[in-house]
Amino acid sequence: MQLVIVTGLSGSGKTIALRVFEDSGYYCIDNLPATLLPHIQNHVADRDAAKVAVSIDSRSIAIESLADILQTLKTQGIAVHLLFLDASLETLVKRFSETRRKHPLSTPERALADSINHERVLLSGLDNLGHHVDTSNLSSNALRNHTREWMLQIEQSYQQASTHSLVVSFISFGFKHGIPLDADFVFDVRSLPNPHYDPVLRPFNGTQAPIQQFLQNEPQVLEMQRDIQHYIEKWLPSFYHDHRSYVTIGIGCTGGQHRSVYLVEQLGAYFKQQHQVMIRHRELQDALVTATP
Repeated sequence: MQLVIVTGLSGSGKTIALRVFEDSGYYCIDNLPATLLPHIQNHVADRDAAKVAVSIDSRSIAIESLADILQTLKTQGIAVHLLFLDASLETLVKRFSETRRKHPLSTPERALADSINHERVLLSGLDNLGHHVDTSNLSSNALRNHTREWMLQIEQSYQQASTHSLVVSFISFGFKHGIPLDADFVFDVRSLPNPHYDPVLRPFNGTQAPIQQFLQNEPQVLEMQRDIQHYIEKWLPSFYHDHRSYVTIGIGCTGGQHRSVYLVEQLGAYFKQQHQVMIRHRELQDALVTATP
């Protein structure tokens, strides 16, 4: 059985992500108590459900034992993948305020921001068990696209019957919009020549030929690309030996339109030769997401 766990902060998009799996034919269970996970295989056996997606939130009984429960399921031969959705405090406060919904951990004595911070403490440690996604700057449609691409990655890994594979996720971003919460490594490329100051180049982004040609002719850009590439090559094995399934690498420039986008495209193309690679450009319109085998 293939089992996907969707968890994370309330208001970060768990319902949106779970619906992606439901639309793709997964047998979905919303807000399952963590203590029932060990019995999930018996529960769905009669339904001929080979692919199951389960949403678990901070209110779940024994949420602090979820990491041990997942390890037990893996030893039973169940392919378990965890998707952890996160967002900044400011974003979550805004989302709850706009929808006028009550936070699940709120009390008369606990303000909204305090409830969010309390939930983050309860879920601490789970963000490192799987694919960690910061949805602060993602639209609902962008989150659906990213979840769908991640789903295709894990299904491909499942079909290949690989005992352990490492998915390398590259994300471009603009520092003026904040550092992604899901990044394991962050590289600052704001010191590189900036196409933004050329009125002819400004309307383009790093996925397009005019920007690529400009940056390819800058020795500093090529040197930065090589240095980042060598650093990642050196330290990726440590993630693999630590049995991590995902590593997220953030490349940031000022606005997240040109330099960071270009370098993510170049690094993604290089590392896809040996790894499964996911690429996300956080600041581009429609939050372009691509996946490579």
